[in-house]
This record gives sequence, C-alpha cells and structure tokens, in this order.
Amino acid sequence: MPPLTATAAEPVVLPVRYDGADLAEVAALWGVAEEEVARVHSGIEFRVAFCGFAPGFGYLTGLPERLHVPRRATPRTAVPAGSVGLAGPYTGVYPRSSPGGWQLIGRTDAVLWDPAREPAALLAPGTRVRFEECGP
Repeated sequence: MPPLTATAAEPVVLPVRYDGADLAEVAALWGVAEEEVARVHSGIEFRVAFCGFAPGFGYLTGLPERLHVPRRATPRTAVPAGSVGLAGPYTGVYPRSSPGGWQLIGRTDAVLWDPAREPAALLAPGTRVRFEECGP
C-alpha cells in the first residue's frame, strides 16, 4: 500500500472498505449495483476544497453532478471516526467520532488528524486525494 503522505505530484491515497451503512441507498441514487459504488468512487480523483466542521475534516470536490446525493433526512448522533461519506457535491472522511448527516459509503483506518504529527492534518486545501478499495 502506498504511503498516506503525498508530494506535490502525487495524491494522498486513502484505503477504504466500501461497507458503509448507506451504501445501498447511494447505489440506488446512482442507479448502480452496490459493488459498483466502490469502483465509481475510487475511480475519481478528488481535491480538498476547504477544511472545517472538525479538525482534519476536508471537503473534497470532484464528484460529477450526476453523483451528488442529499444529506440524510435524519442525522446520526454518532458517526465513527474514519467513516467516508457523501453529501451534495462533497466527499469527506470523519476524522473523529461526531454527529453527522452524510451518506456513509465506507471506512478507512487513515488518521486524518494527529496533533503529534507535523502538520497535524493529513489533508489541506488543494491536496489531491484518491480512494483505493481494500479488503474487509
């Protein structure tokens, strides 16, 4: 597996298990089989547009408009750290457990925020990001 850090020429690669709680709903919204969500999502290169919501949370752009999905009608009170979600035009990874209303499609073990690391945030505005499907 390639390193999580990136150079100016290389994107950050985040390994993802595409087994999120909302995978079936996203597949239905996209009009594809559940297993196709991983192929489609991991085939897109994203870019961090801005950061916010929580330390280390990047709002990643790059989803074509036809793949935009609405936020959940009822947000969850706790979304586990590492959850990969979609909302509108964005993809994001929850850096820590928190409430959230994004559609969850998978999870990663990547550490998005580590105060002992320099810089603490793995993602910064302008960073290129790719998701790579990994096993269970």
